[in-house]
Amino acid sequence: MTNTKSVDKAINLDDPKYYFNRELSWLEFNRRVLAEALDKRTPLLERLKFMAIFSSNLDEFFMVRVAALKKQMAAEVTKLSMDGRNPQQQLEAITETLTPMIEQQHQHFEKVLKKELTKSGVYLLNYVDLNQEQRTYINQFFEDYIFPVLTPLAVDPSHPFPYISNLSLNLAVVLKDPFLEQELFARVKIPQVLPRFVTFPAELSQKHRGKDEIWTGVPIEQIVTHNLEYLFSGMNILESYAFRVTRNADLSVEEDEADDLLLAIEKELQKRRIGGSSVRLEIEASIPAELRSTIIQELALEESDVYDVDGLLSLGDLMSFLGLPLPELKDEPWKSVLPPRLSWLKENEEEESGEGQNFFNVIRHGDLFIHHPYHSFSNTVLRFITEAAYDPDVLAIKMTLYRTSGDSPILKALIAAAQNNKQVVVLVELKARFDEENNILWARKLEKSGVHVVYGVTGLKTHTKITLVVRQEKEKIRRYVHIGTGNYNPKTAKIYTDLGLLSCREELGADLTDLFNFLTGYSRQKSYRKLLVAPVSLRGRMIEMIDREAENCRQGKTGRIVAKMNSLVDQQIIQALYKASQAGVEIDLIIRGICCLCPGKSEISDNIRVISIIGRFLEHSRIFYFHNNGKEEIYIGSADWMTRNLSRRVEAVTPIESPEIFKDLQEILGVMLADNRKAWELQPDGSFVQRKPKKDEETRSTHDTFMEMALQSAGISPN
Repeated sequence: MTNTKSVDKAINLDDPKYYFNRELSWLEFNRRVLAEALDKRTPLLERLKFMAIFSSNLDEFFMVRVAALKKQMAAEVTKLSMDGRNPQQQLEAITETLTPMIEQQHQHFEKVLKKELTKSGVYLLNYVDLNQEQRTYINQFFEDYIFPVLTPLAVDPSHPFPYISNLSLNLAVVLKDPFLEQELFARVKIPQVLPRFVTFPAELSQKHRGKDEIWTGVPIEQIVTHNLEYLFSGMNILESYAFRVTRNADLSVEEDEADDLLLAIEKELQKRRIGGSSVRLEIEASIPAELRSTIIQELALEESDVYDVDGLLSLGDLMSFLGLPLPELKDEPWKSVLPPRLSWLKENEEEESGEGQNFFNVIRHGDLFIHHPYHSFSNTVLRFITEAAYDPDVLAIKMTLYRTSGDSPILKALIAAAQNNKQVVVLVELKARFDEENNILWARKLEKSGVHVVYGVTGLKTHTKITLVVRQEKEKIRRYVHIGTGNYNPKTAKIYTDLGLLSCREELGADLTDLFNFLTGYSRQKSYRKLLVAPVSLRGRMIEMIDREAENCRQGKTGRIVAKMNSLVDQQIIQALYKASQAGVEIDLIIRGICCLCPGKSEISDNIRVISIIGRFLEHSRIFYFHNNGKEEIYIGSADWMTRNLSRRVEAVTPIESPEIFKDLQEILGVMLADNRKAWELQPDGSFVQRKPKKDEETRSTHDTFMEMALQSAGISPN
């Protein structure tokens, strides 16, 4: 065993070489997303989906993370990242890392995926490849549907360079006035209100080896390009090139100075629509150098901000192909099942009546564990809230809403509860990035319906996922709780993996009461009975439990930690894990995205292993297991081990005390650690290597395994 005292003295854990850069680690996560698009084992349309996700992820990365680094540079911030880079060095590293990835993405789409689509009867054609009949149809379509929407904008001394809106697709058009013999420049914005890919009617479809087409279409920007004469009558069209701009889209609200947070957020959203400074330019690689330089200069960008694209821009639009009627080219549809205890309830609810068939009765008989999307969200969480809304014995409902769908049945249930004279309190997080506008809309709708809406604690973002239901039962008031890892969103609950606990344990009910008093009033609760709450106690308690494992090892006992989360960034947590590894604690981390910890480094992290699982569902749940010298503890909740979660957000993590649920969570961790199909292992140099089944070894894929387990628990035979 390592002599920890000498190691602690000899090794400086603040040394930048022991940390990966946060931004570069995120790019490695997105590289794993791209790998799913390149993997021939992934169904074809799912590969297009991952192509689209890769692009959409990058859009948000530039709008937020790159924009933040640029603002730091403008403010001459000199603070270094954990890995010792200043903002300029981070931006340079981002460009160096990302340029070949983007080139690989576009080459694979143009040279591989488009050909495979053709073999399956899906023809994404270029305008130049259309036959005469198809051109006639497309040109008429342009006149009828596209032309009326377009607005060409000239650029000359009396017409300054137009504002280019965020993420819009544009054409840079070079024209020549035949009378003045003068070259002119104009910009045409491709309308986002029309489909990106225009579909041909069946009679104009392609044929391939006698097989009828499923879909034939052409990109809208190519249609506009070949009909520019309609926009510039009397001019000679010399050339045109597509380009796309990404802008800073982060909000900046001084909460202390905002009398009305909702109005302040609305004003910031208006600024976002107008747009912040440019942070990225994507442009056709064939554009002439002079025109390219003009656009770069007008957008106040540097050469390093430009990404040349050989092929279609804005591949996030490929997501639309998932709507094609080609089930053989997609993952098999998954229909969530009921947890076994609720399956019994469904079978018997028509035979029995009264309190015995009440959803709350199920919870009173023991904590209920839910694992989405394997377990149904609608028939568990939504049912819990809906029954509470209509149950005459329910007195109050309190919940936090971070992200939800605009048409969510949860909102309807909360409105119904208020109309049924229940006390309904909803904390709406207006600062949930890119959901601010949606949150404002339904916050107002809730308020108009009599729901008490609050916007959280000044200076903190409320990220916790909790619901408290207060119910009158005979002579007693009982509190029911839901504590989860994911948003109350029925749509994302079908594609995100998340966990939830439904319980009526008195201590949890009391803790949630105190937490809601903190969120809605002036309470400054400093301790909780069971919950670990950020920013009050979560970081300190997590570090205590990590240190406890280390101390057990120093005393010759066993030390073991398994933690699953989205991201690991917090330096204090990382250093505690390094010290635990030095003491001999065996540590397995399952981290979907960013990981700033370096595993497998001699005398630092020899005992730490990190894997990432990327597949058909987005891994979103958080689980924390500690061996505790045989008195094992396990927790679930809303927080990652990131500084923002531990210091600048309200989070709640709950211990699991039910032996059955404890075993379920251990099994979940075990399945993921054994994955040899979708798991990637983080290497000491920051790269990832995908696991492969060994010879004669059975393939173990996390999401497939959990789907099979869910079907078996529901008594359904897998196909």
